[in-house]
Amino acid sequence: MAFSASPHCAPPLHRFALRRSPPPQPPLAFMRCPFFSSSSFRPVYFSPAPTLRIIVSAKSKKPSSGRSADSTSASAIDFLTLCHSLKTTKRKGWINHGIKGPESIADHMYRMALMALIAGDLPGVNRERCIKIAIVHDIAEAIVGDITPSCGVPKEEKSRREQAALTEMCKILGGGMRVAAEEIQELWVEYENNASLEANLVKDFDKVELILQALEYELEHGKVLNEFFLSTEGKFQTEIGKSWAREINSRRNSILVEKRKGPK
Repeated sequence: MAFSASPHCAPPLHRFALRRSPPPQPPLAFMRCPFFSSSSFRPVYFSPAPTLRIIVSAKSKKPSSGRSADSTSASAIDFLTLCHSLKTTKRKGWINHGIKGPESIADHMYRMALMALIAGDLPGVNRERCIKIAIVHDIAEAIVGDITPSCGVPKEEKSRREQAALTEMCKILGGGMRVAAEEIQELWVEYENNASLEANLVKDFDKVELILQALEYELEHGKVLNEFFLSTEGKFQTEIGKSWAREINSRRNSILVEKRKGPK
């Protein structure tokens, strides 16, 4: 995320409050995990709806050996509660183009997972792994927000911030869910480094989902969103990615031709 005055390049800090009054806290991405830094107060997570309040558990006592089932369950719910912001944080590219009620980060990842599900069996590709990568590839944005080129954050810095956020998120899962935490880290790094056939495919799905959503918003809002089509042109790595992108562009071109003809 870009730490600027823009409300869309930084996490909305009003979502977090404390029952006691601790010293002022820095923005989330500069903190160690804000939920569990102290057992002297219980953090409260606020959703955007003022009537909804989700309490995040903070255990004051650790089990003497291992982790109890209750402790593991608490870690799971803490993690999932943090991921709530993926459902409510709107994708910044659409906000910048004046789209009202745009998709959330979770909306984007969900349709990418569906793409992986329906892609069918591809030689040398583990489809289940593609689905998992699609689900976690933007998960760090639960803390850092949706970082886009308009935020002015260099690619290396963006990756560093997201890696730091992901590390903190996985720590919330704790030792009792270590295997899950390690898998999330591994899947994210694989995608980030474009390090496998599965990552190649999901990278393509990321772009396919982007231009499909752009086409849908063009139709719904009467806008021309050329930027998204131009920025992805020629960047697809897989045959299925190229094929699906061609289909979307073909449909868009047909619509544009009909519009130029005007009403019959």
